[in-house]
Amino acid sequence: MISDLLPVWIRMLFLFWASLITTATIIFFFKRLFKSIWFMDHPERYPHEWNRAPVPYWLGIVLFINFLIQSLLFLDIWYKKLIIILILGAIVTIVSFVDDLETIDIVKFKVHPLFRLIMQIWIWAIIWITSIKIWYISGIFGWIIRLDSYFLQWWDFRVYIIPLFFTIVWYVLVFNSINWSDVIPWLTSWLVEISLLILLVLTIRLYLTDISEVAKENSDFVLLLLSILLPSILVFWLFDIRKKFLIWDSWTMFLAFMIATLAIISWGKVATAATVLWMYIIDSFYVILVRLYNKKNPLKWDTIHHLHFRLGKLWFSQNFIRNLVYSLSFLFWIGAIFLDRTWKIIIFCILMVIVFFVTKILSLKSNGKA
Repeated sequence: MISDLLPVWIRMLFLFWASLITTATIIFFFKRLFKSIWFMDHPERYPHEWNRAPVPYWLGIVLFINFLIQSLLFLDIWYKKLIIILILGAIVTIVSFVDDLETIDIVKFKVHPLFRLIMQIWIWAIIWITSIKIWYISGIFGWIIRLDSYFLQWWDFRVYIIPLFFTIVWYVLVFNSINWSDVIPWLTSWLVEISLLILLVLTIRLYLTDISEVAKENSDFVLLLLSILLPSILVFWLFDIRKKFLIWDSWTMFLAFMIATLAIISWGKVATAATVLWMYIIDSFYVILVRLYNKKNPLKWDTIHHLHFRLGKLWFSQNFIRNLVYSLSFLFWIGAIFLDRTWKIIIFCILMVIVFFVTKILSLKSNGKA
């Protein structure tokens, strides 16, 4: 364990380099291992990738393994919040790992979407019971909502109704928004990296401005965890853009869990952290509404209505789709931080129109040219 007597900046730098080196080392080891036992994907199943060689499929588990190693070696393993994160992170990774196994025919059963939803709600329940809650939301439109005004009480036990609801919604939204974004190569890794960088900036600002003991303890904890995650995701992104392996569910679901949890621990920086994910959060609502309208199960995998699939059917390249998502997410984040309330609302409305109607507009334009 790194001494708490050292300044947090020294500990962050140490964890950054330790995580960077360990992640790269474990990736090289697992790449060789998975090739030797043929835990590889099936590119012939995908029309746009049939001509490439198979690549290792499960390397997303390296992210959790590295996080676990760094936590055991260098953090206070008996710290309550860290224990909760490690246990729940392991459950999320294992369940997603089993789902990945079915994709490449190693096992014959698939994790049902309803089970995934139950797992997400169960994780929320553990988080909520252990006092990691959303007590207020400071919105991107300038408002602040207190969530602890209404509660039910049995003897000495209180159930805060609104935090309960918001925590469920937050976890389910983040889990599914990030999971549904991983179809386009290296899109998810960069969105997650930016989301965590935003949390880093917000936490540093809190660390410098709030000198209370509770705030300092929280900020220290979040900064150290981010120092482990950020370099690890960067290494994955560098491998991902070169198509050296596929990451899939065990990677995306663990990161979704970490973003959702760290945003809450960072004193409820939920709305600002969500700005980078707004495109896919709005897209998630769009897909759910369309599937309900068509009387289809909204929990099942959709290959038609998500924004990237709609753009792909108009023959836009993956680079175009990726750059569109990056650009709009970046602009919305900048707007949420620096613009006044009126412009934030305008940008949000524009983003909703783009997500809901961009394919209609582009298809009409294409037909007009034809």
